[in-house]
Amino acid sequence: MEIVAHEYCRQAMLATELPGPTWEKREGWAEGGEPRRIVAPVTTLNDRTTYYYGNTEVQLITMAPAHTFGDVVAYLPQYKLLFAGDLGFYWVAPFLNDGVATKWIEFVDKILAMDVDIIVPGHGPIGGKRELAAMSEYLTMLKGEARLRYNAGMSIGRACADIKLGKFAGWIGAEDRMPMNLVRLYAEFSGTLAPSFDTEGVRKATEEFMAIKGRA
Repeated sequence: MEIVAHEYCRQAMLATELPGPTWEKREGWAEGGEPRRIVAPVTTLNDRTTYYYGNTEVQLITMAPAHTFGDVVAYLPQYKLLFAGDLGFYWVAPFLNDGVATKWIEFVDKILAMDVDIIVPGHGPIGGKRELAAMSEYLTMLKGEARLRYNAGMSIGRACADIKLGKFAGWIGAEDRMPMNLVRLYAEFSGTLAPSFDTEGVRKATEEFMAIKGRA
């Protein structure tokens, strides 16, 4: 089987440290005792690659950094179909993980300009441009609100508690993912953004946020 991914994805997988040599028992996932192993991509791309399967054209297009530094979408122009992967979160709050909000929004704009009707997201139901545009609106709103509080010198945890999510408040994970997202946004604003996930920064921001909300 050929596994295709962005070059960054391959390198990140090869650098991954497994928590143990075997899987623990997990209902529906593992009986327990199966060996853990990394199966890295055997083919990588940094821009665009096109496959032809009979009469079907499949374009693999790099759109990174967005959710991560290795995002790739699959576009089938014949069917006006795009598999967006984690560039798409429908009615689920997107989380920046180790991504870049500004670039994510820009790549969404590129998708919205493409000749596509059906967009399969990484999270949420199958949809189209309307749903993807709503996700981009969420990111744009959160970036703007975070920027105001960053400029005011507000800490990340306090900024999370201060931001009102409005119509996005009912999205899955909307509140819980704010510390993670604002850690990335603050790093972007300060020019210190790196591919690595700031585990300690997210922990501290979450603790402060929970304390302010009275959930510590």
